[in-house]
Amino acid sequence: MTTTPRGTITSPNIWHHTATYELENRAADPDGRLWATMERQADWRGRTVLDLGCGAGFHLPRFADTAARVIGVEPHPGLQRLAARRTRDRERVTVLSGTAQEVPLPDASVDVVHARWAYFFGPGCEPGLAELNRVVRRGGTALVIDNDGSRSTFGAWFRRGFGHLPPPEEIERFWTTRGWTRHAVDMGWRFESRADLEAVVRIEFRPEVAEQIVRHHEGLEVDYAVNLWTKEF
Repeated sequence: MTTTPRGTITSPNIWHHTATYELENRAADPDGRLWATMERQADWRGRTVLDLGCGAGFHLPRFADTAARVIGVEPHPGLQRLAARRTRDRERVTVLSGTAQEVPLPDASVDVVHARWAYFFGPGCEPGLAELNRVVRRGGTALVIDNDGSRSTFGAWFRRGFGHLPPPEEIERFWTTRGWTRHAVDMGWRFESRADLEAVVRIEFRPEVAEQIVRHHEGLEVDYAVNLWTKEF
């Protein structure tokens, strides 16, 4: 029986609702604003990219279009298999079992790290940050994406659903005092159907919050702000 690596932290949305999370990935950043911001901060053409917490590998093919090598690291065995299947025709892509706290790569072996809604959520992620210092080459860049709870419709939902988390100003202080730079991005969600939107809301929020959201929010789009945190090594 395949098990998750030591130190694995459960991701309840994609682990338990993989197909619905695929809908969420497709709906996110419909106008490419987040990708454009990432590309301004890091050039991965001809370089080695590490996607930490790659999930089912949704973003691996896009990196592989121009990178010399792409490595996806994911602790969940089923998601690893999906990521490997998704990229089976991409010779430049490798999918490995591992965690952010114990990346299965040598020192100074990657140029760009991408972590999107995976492990790096502010206070508590210090072991993963130490691993970034180890595996990223000098001159490399790390890109970490997380929700911006200070603004946007989704930010208000996030504050309502996850009031136990540190406030946005504390999270910002965590990153900036460690040398990271914040880039505020109005990413957006745009779904193909109302059913898709409601399904995604229900895997992201506890039932009572999700029901309030779907009752009061109309349409197929959501204004959704995220933070892209970057650091040069």
